[in-house]
Amino acid sequence: MARSRQRERELARRRYERRRMREQELKARRRRRNTVIGATVGVLIVIGGLIFLLLEVVGGGGSSKVNAKSTPAPKAGCAPITPNPPAAGQPMIPPVVGNPPTTLQTKDVKVGTGPVAKKGSSLSVSYIGVACTTGKVFDATYKDGGKPFTVSPLGTAGVIPGWNQGLIGVRQGGVRELIIPPALGYGPSGQGPIGPNETLIFLVTVESVK
Repeated sequence: MARSRQRERELARRRYERRRMREQELKARRRRRNTVIGATVGVLIVIGGLIFLLLEVVGGGGSSKVNAKSTPAPKAGCAPITPNPPAAGQPMIPPVVGNPPTTLQTKDVKVGTGPVAKKGSSLSVSYIGVACTTGKVFDATYKDGGKPFTVSPLGTAGVIPGWNQGLIGVRQGGVRELIIPPALGYGPSGQGPIGPNETLIFLVTVESVK
């Protein structure tokens, strides 16, 4: 009888131990599962944050896009010449359309009937000079009392290359527009009221050719 009770107690103890081990194993599984889930959620959050930052950098962000749309693009070409004519009694200067040219441009607004200017000729001219970027007159003979300016000898005269080249072929009595790129004007240094790398617009009236 005593042995039977002892055996029952032993069986009960073993059942208890097996139950306790199963409970511990279940708890350990839950802990591992929760750890894996937490780590996965953390990784997903980090990846989502990185994707958001990448989209912000590439796309410039919503506010940057709005600002970019609201900021007007810089306009190409020379500024409108104002006023035009630049002074009472002065001729109108044809505006420059499109981007400033990179090579010398000449246009006879009025073709003269007198002698043709050649290399070595002596010219007496009246002129108006306008800066492309501002559309304003920076120099003109009418500002100096209207006295004509002498260009001599044409081709090697003490004027900018754009004049020495651009006035060849003009006739006495003619009016020629010169659009002079910086390389044939005052270049990157500029001079006086003329800024660096300025495109120059001149309207030259030829009073005489000798």
